[in-house]
Amino acid sequence: MPHGLDHIVHAVRDLDAAAEFYRRAGFTVGARNRHAWGTHNRIVQLQNCFIEILEVAEPEKIVPHGEGSFSFGAFNRDFLASSEGFSMLILNSRDTNEDARAFEAAGIGGFRLFDFAREGERPDGRPVKLAFSLAFVRDPASPNLGFAVCQHHFPENFWDPPFQAHANGARAVPGVAMVAENPSDHHIFLKAFTGASDLHSSSIGVKARTENGDVEIMEPVSFRDQFGVSPMVRGEGMTLNALRLAVDDIAQAEALHRQNGIVSRRDVGRLIVPPDVAHGATLIFETVKVG
Repeated sequence: MPHGLDHIVHAVRDLDAAAEFYRRAGFTVGARNRHAWGTHNRIVQLQNCFIEILEVAEPEKIVPHGEGSFSFGAFNRDFLASSEGFSMLILNSRDTNEDARAFEAAGIGGFRLFDFAREGERPDGRPVKLAFSLAFVRDPASPNLGFAVCQHHFPENFWDPPFQAHANGARAVPGVAMVAENPSDHHIFLKAFTGASDLHSSSIGVKARTENGDVEIMEPVSFRDQFGVSPMVRGEGMTLNALRLAVDDIAQAEALHRQNGIVSRRDVGRLIVPPDVAHGATLIFETVKVG
């Protein structure tokens, strides 16, 4: 079953400071949510994908990984032990039970499903029920990056246009950029994870074009040449380095950044916020068609 983008986990050490960065960068940022397993988050929602800004706020509540179980809290705690940044790539799912079976058959799964629910809040303050199921997978060659697919059981209560209106004009996420020394080494994993029938290989790297955004693996030198940023690489395998954001007017986003003290710069028709500004992540604003 093919999968598109659902959300990106941006692991940070200070949730409110990171939320303030996103607000000054022109995004609408949701209220703090608390998880029973020790993490707290705040959400930045786009039309097709959202950013989960995540903090390990109550480390005493984190459970360890177990036989056949993946601990979301433990993974992000360990990620943050060395740096901030994009820690997990989550794709969408229509049926996580079916996906979990397919992932296990492909040799990238074998984890129990993770189901949870919480109360959310509409922009007008009305409470709504939210529930999710996640099927985790792993690329053994990339131990420092987490992967999963997510099924929304009440999507009508989650996706909300008022949360998707941003002062910087960001509308959607056309793709993400990962970095690896040898992108072709991860070809089999990427195909099994995304469910893409065919991947596109080039001198830059390997790309899966999904119905809901591109997932691309690039060599470090290609990433630097494309975006003018030397990528932050964490040990072995793939790292998730950049989020591409579609805007109608780059000048509008640039002016807002300048007004709010966000350091960003133009590079080949794009507006780049580098990782030393964006809490370990690279944000790329560009004018592209989505959908």
